[in-house]
Amino acid sequence: MPTYDALIRDLRARTAEIDAATLATELEAAAPFLIDVREADEHAQGMIPSTVHIPRGFLEQRIERTVPNHESPVVVYCQSGTRSVFATRTLAELGYTNVRSLAGGFTGWKRAGLAFEQPIVLSGDQQARYSRHTLIPEVGVKGQIALLKSKVLCIGAGGLGSPSSMYLAAAGVGTLGMIDDDVVDASNLQRQILHGTDRIGVAKVDSAEQTLKSLNPDVKVDKHRTRINSSNALELIAPYDVVIDGADNFATRYLVNDCALRLGKPVVHASIFRFEGQITVFPGTGSPCYRCLYPQPPPAEEAPSCAEAGVLGVLPGIMGVLQATEAIKLILGLGTTLAGRLIVYDALSTKFRELKLRRDPKCPTCGDGIDRAAIPLIDYEQFCASSSGAH
Repeated sequence: MPTYDALIRDLRARTAEIDAATLATELEAAAPFLIDVREADEHAQGMIPSTVHIPRGFLEQRIERTVPNHESPVVVYCQSGTRSVFATRTLAELGYTNVRSLAGGFTGWKRAGLAFEQPIVLSGDQQARYSRHTLIPEVGVKGQIALLKSKVLCIGAGGLGSPSSMYLAAAGVGTLGMIDDDVVDASNLQRQILHGTDRIGVAKVDSAEQTLKSLNPDVKVDKHRTRINSSNALELIAPYDVVIDGADNFATRYLVNDCALRLGKPVVHASIFRFEGQITVFPGTGSPCYRCLYPQPPPAEEAPSCAEAGVLGVLPGIMGVLQATEAIKLILGLGTTLAGRLIVYDALSTKFRELKLRRDPKCPTCGDGIDRAAIPLIDYEQFCASSSGAH
């Protein structure tokens, strides 16, 4: 009967190996895919730069998502260079033709005095909380860490800001900025689920912080109890990666659009009216933008607010969740965003319509020849049909 020692000697004799110094030279040219097959606790102690961590038990399941081309050069390593030999055999059985094992493993790499990194890892509580995310190959631990490091700004803590911020907090977005200068009113409670009856009269940003921190203590809530205007917009928006536009008036929407264009920040825009909602994404690259959709603000009488026209209470929940979805996709670089597309939802007929949103080459903020850094910030308060700032 063959022994383990005999098996590993035989495998090692038939396995292509690479020493640490040679691997370091190849990595300077970004040549091979580098796969760490150690367990999570070992990986947490340090890793070779540019590593993708796939524990040995998940290698067969996940490798093709990381290395789709079976002819690509791959280097596998473990702690001492033994498990990587078995992993190399597995990859060969899967049809990979250019796989090598790192001789001496991570221990040999460190002994050679080569640089290594301390990976950012999830705590035990975070592993449990976000387990349904990390099970998704397109997200994984790396994606969850990206969410925890991200910053999203919600314009308004009202109907749209409530569901979007709550789902972003639940997803583990690390910092949520909330801009709103209003207090909770009884009329808000039909749709603004961040707030409760016991918080009537409380500042919305304070109420939002209480709800979001209760939902997920990982989340930092930046409270901005103010109205966004041309004097503070750049300072408010600049620190964030993505902007959720939940404003209920054209004045704020134009200002957010113009400021985001200057800063190169993507905006996830939604609006609601009675039984209808709209959503799109204005990309950080700046085209098409909000002014391509609405070149001029309409007269106030043609743009009534929720307080004047009413809104079905569940409608902002639907649109806000879609906003949160688009924000997460932008943070993780997943899928196809709604940039260049406008989705219109009719709650009465339960129908979604997709409209093409085209760039206007004569657009004053993203058209041909426009210097985005010089876009003027204008307050359109005379066009504002509402003073509340959020649906």
